[in-house]
Amino acid sequence: MDKAAQTLSLAKLQAGDPHEFAHFVDQYSGSVYRLALKMVSEPQDAEDVLQETFLKAQRALPKFEGRSSLATWLYRIAVNEALMVLRKRRPDMISVEEPDPDAEELDEPLQIIDWCCLPEAELLSNEFRQHLQAAMQQLSPALRAVFLLRDIEGLSIEETAQTLDVSQAVVKTRLLRARLKLREALSEYYKERLTERSQ
Repeated sequence: MDKAAQTLSLAKLQAGDPHEFAHFVDQYSGSVYRLALKMVSEPQDAEDVLQETFLKAQRALPKFEGRSSLATWLYRIAVNEALMVLRKRRPDMISVEEPDPDAEELDEPLQIIDWCCLPEAELLSNEFRQHLQAAMQQLSPALRAVFLLRDIEGLSIEETAQTLDVSQAVVKTRLLRARLKLREALSEYYKERLTERSQ
């Protein structure tokens, strides 16, 4: 995403140039929608997140100080909008800024099957992506956001921390926990696949 940002003029964006803002939307709308859809799972909600993200970005651009990249800044708005949608569904949901109540879960034994021997094509199949998406929806919003930003969207640890307004240590801890939870959630599925391949 940052490569795309190099073609944008921040000065024009902050001055309210409509053509530059249209270019800004073109560059980032696909990534923002993809992130929103994985966060909230419903296409209509993801569309709402996308729209609100750019509306808020447009209003906030004059005050953007450039302490992070445009991409990181926009992702932060999108994540916050997605969390607002999720909070409407579950008012008791924690935010990504709050301490995790399940912080000790890494000490618990996890039932994990090693699927290293499965062919890459199977790991990249539509069926795998469907199971991964379902497993991601079982993660807490805090863990899901870190996993999506770092492992799916490819942000660095530092960028992910900036986006979520947490420390890099928190990002690393949540990322490890998210990966372990996903691995555990997908283990039963891959256990069946390995069993089929061995028969």
